[in-house]
Amino acid sequence: MAENFDVVVIGAGPAGYVAAIRAAQLKQKVAIVDKQWMGGVCLNVGCIPSKSLLKNAEVAHTLRERGKDFGFSFENLKLDYGVAVKRSRQNSDRLTKGVGFLMKKNNIAVFMGEGKFKSKDTLNVTDKDGKVTELKAKNFIVATGASAMVPPAWKVDGKKVVTYWEAILQDFLPKSVVIIGSGAIGVEFSTIWNAYGVDVTIVEMLPRIVPLEDEEVSKELEKEYKKRKINILTGHKVESVEATDKGVKVKVSADGKETVLEADQALVAIGFRPNSKGLGLEEIGVKISERGFVEVDEKMQTNVPGIWAVGDVTGKLMLAHVGSAMGIVAAEHIAGHETVTLDYEMMPRATYSYPQVASFGLTEAQAKERGYDIKVGRFPFQPNGKALGMGDYMGFVKIVMDAKYGEILGAHMIGPEVTELLPELTLARMMELTPHEIARNVHAHPTLSEAIMEAAHGADGTPIHI
Repeated sequence: MAENFDVVVIGAGPAGYVAAIRAAQLKQKVAIVDKQWMGGVCLNVGCIPSKSLLKNAEVAHTLRERGKDFGFSFENLKLDYGVAVKRSRQNSDRLTKGVGFLMKKNNIAVFMGEGKFKSKDTLNVTDKDGKVTELKAKNFIVATGASAMVPPAWKVDGKKVVTYWEAILQDFLPKSVVIIGSGAIGVEFSTIWNAYGVDVTIVEMLPRIVPLEDEEVSKELEKEYKKRKINILTGHKVESVEATDKGVKVKVSADGKETVLEADQALVAIGFRPNSKGLGLEEIGVKISERGFVEVDEKMQTNVPGIWAVGDVTGKLMLAHVGSAMGIVAAEHIAGHETVTLDYEMMPRATYSYPQVASFGLTEAQAKERGYDIKVGRFPFQPNGKALGMGDYMGFVKIVMDAKYGEILGAHMIGPEVTELLPELTLARMMELTPHEIARNVHAHPTLSEAIMEAAHGADGTPIHI
């Protein structure tokens, strides 16, 4: 006999479980389905454990490379990477248990198993023992996320050729690694492994690393990575990846010349593909793009009434916090509650490399391409008192402003803890504040946030400390 719900969410990652909680808050009878775990990739093998590893990497780098700066030294420093991985798993487990608690707190029924649509109002869930449970609902929210994209010819064996999944779980360090792709995953693992003394080479097909960021940010990050002796090959195409007895061979080409890179391991970090297959979506008429993304409108509704989709499976912007925001919007539309329209271009983007990278909106080049007459406020961290005290003063804050109206078009930051500085700027943009208001808002001294104030003064034409 089928169980009946108002809303069934398929996928328990940040998009799905947040959608389920919001729907429950709005008095809907809710169920959530996941084939593997609460919290999805982000909490289990993504954003959360990687931040633990990055903290360990920061400490390791300080101990290995910067002892003289802080007045300490070691005769026999030992770094146990296995302990770092263990700590990351503990943090991940703690948060995934927290998600389970939130499901109970909000009276959300949990079904562990694979879901497949029988019809547009019925989902069959098959658990690990083969038992099938039939769920009926007025609304279904698809939040199945995405998986690492790997060309068919590159055979991921989980040992010599890996994706982020295997890399984040392994408790040992390769002596050398080739990282294919310089997006967030590529540069974050570069930071982790380099801090522990691994020989790292980044291969990027495009002309610069972190290619979606502002050009100045890319240059600054590359400068720091070269200081750390991370090898960077931009403008290089990977022709083949081959596991060998000793490790891997990665053949790359540039300007008609081929080079073979040899290392213990290769990490494939070139992007993601949506998890939209096998759900029965096309059978019930849901429109799927050529690239496999579930197509939705601004309400998160598909072309089939009662079927909604949020998060990475839609391809709007593959970030956990964007998925969560989409989940809330979908739940509020389903319940007929007042909600908002999301502007994906203005969503915050955070990369936890060293130094960190944070941004939103248009880059300086994009603003010019769109015909804006712009002003740019830019302030380096080098004269910032808090950054100097931390011994971490590389980078800058950059604000791009429409010269005519003072509208904030985007902001681009690289430096210490800049991911924590984003909300002031994204809130200012959402509330239609200009750099003038940011500049006149008194910032505590000494703080890193003063760099935002100084950049705002610069955009407003009244720089103080530069």
